[in-house]
Amino acid sequence: MKPKHIFNIILAVLFVFPLMETFAQQAATSGSIEVITTFDYPGTGVVTTSPQKINERGDIVGEFIDSNGVVRGFVRFSDGSFSAPIVDPNDTVGFTEGRGINNSGTVCGDYNTSDGNSHGFFLSGGTFTEYDVPGALNTAVLGINDPGDFSGTFSDDDVIGQAFVSVGGTVTSFSVPGAATTLAYQLNNSKQLVVGYYIDGSGILHGYFRDANGALHFPIDPPGSVQTILFGDNNRNWVVGRYADGSGVTHGLFFTAPNNFFTFDYPGSTFTSLNGINAQGFICGRYGDASGVAHGIIARVRGTPPTKAAAPEMKAHNSRAAR
Repeated sequence: MKPKHIFNIILAVLFVFPLMETFAQQAATSGSIEVITTFDYPGTGVVTTSPQKINERGDIVGEFIDSNGVVRGFVRFSDGSFSAPIVDPNDTVGFTEGRGINNSGTVCGDYNTSDGNSHGFFLSGGTFTEYDVPGALNTAVLGINDPGDFSGTFSDDDVIGQAFVSVGGTVTSFSVPGAATTLAYQLNNSKQLVVGYYIDGSGILHGYFRDANGALHFPIDPPGSVQTILFGDNNRNWVVGRYADGSGVTHGLFFTAPNNFFTFDYPGSTFTSLNGINAQGFICGRYGDASGVAHGIIARVRGTPPTKAAAPEMKAHNSRAAR
């Protein structure tokens, strides 16, 4: 697999009429997920709206795809208004993704260039700052916390698809042992929990988390899963994502360590993904309608889901040293 194809896999794995309707699905634990509303990025020709992360103010970063296949980032602000499309000035092929947002409103993401490579960026106060892991051929910045630490994935000439975290300016790379690709989607403010997924040698996706000691806990797969992705976490160590079952249905997933799961399905849909969660328990994600078009979801956690620190009950391995 060529390095530039890793980032096409990331996009394919991620990619979904406004509806002011509220309902809840009871969880297997004492919590539940309640949908507040759905939304689409405004304008003609938008065929996919894919929210990624949500900050404490309720601002949501994401990406949309138009009918020409052009990918652009966006922010949906807490008042329901939208930013103009986010386009990195170095994007030469119509591919800019909004991936993360913190409380100061800094957005992170990635864009592609005509050589087929991907590069990270930060957007703050209208100014873009480019970012590549030193020596990397491809970089995607997938999550950012309030202190400005961030996480993502990169490839270089020797290793395809390593995860990384940058804390206080120090970059640490790591991979799940035996994985072909590892991606770090979010780290919380305490750096106690980094979540993401990895692709094993058979091409199967599994969730994992990395604790404050640098130990990797994996695989995280709810019962019946054939593919699991963990996308977002918050300062309570609540984690959201999705998994696919053997019948081809994809379910939204809520997880807390070491082994607490519950599922959420948007009514009538066979595809639901929960992508970001803030400390108040507000969630952003998406669902697919009968025609396969993806729409954004804003939801919240109700009740009292189990909350535990990221602990070594699951299989754990120490991560690689900083590069």
